[in-house]
Amino acid sequence: MKNNLIIFPTDTVYGIGTTLYDTLGINKIYEIKGRDFNKPIAVLCANLEQIERFAKLTDLARLIGQRFWPGGLTLILETTEEYYEKTGEKTIGVRIPNHKLALEILNENGPMKVTSINQSGEPPLNDYEIIFEKYNNVVKKIYKNNETIQEVASTVISLVNNFEIIREGNITKNDILEVLKSLEA
Repeated sequence: MKNNLIIFPTDTVYGIGTTLYDTLGINKIYEIKGRDFNKPIAVLCANLEQIERFAKLTDLARLIGQRFWPGGLTLILETTEEYYEKTGEKTIGVRIPNHKLALEILNENGPMKVTSINQSGEPPLNDYEIIFEKYNNVVKKIYKNNETIQEVASTVISLVNNFEIIREGNITKNDILEVLKSLEA
């Protein structure tokens, strides 16, 4: 049986996703990937207004986001009370991809829980034909890519409690520090 899961390209990798509160879809993503349920799935959004629906955007988060979004940056933020009550999640990773089709999909569907399409622990898949062959029978739709994919996972920064770089991608620690220095000026 098909579900509401879709696979689509982003600026970094192809992702598998579903709408923000689709618990069955989210569980299916974990199942398809063989992903540990303790590893959270980030949310992709089309704009800051979508992020504000479920996460607390601090001044620092806005500053960093305005500099690097849309793009390969995931910020881990505290969730809103409403989101926490619905999901039990106190923190969440958010990102605005720099990819025309991904942004169209996110504008149409709203914020989506999205993670790379691959088996957990394996490199992300970015070849449409391989993805279609492997996953067409388990998702509602697979979108073909017409733009460049960096094939580098996003930089991940936690802004919960303190500033911490979790994973460095194309946006480097120095890039982030330059933005932080502008705050001190």
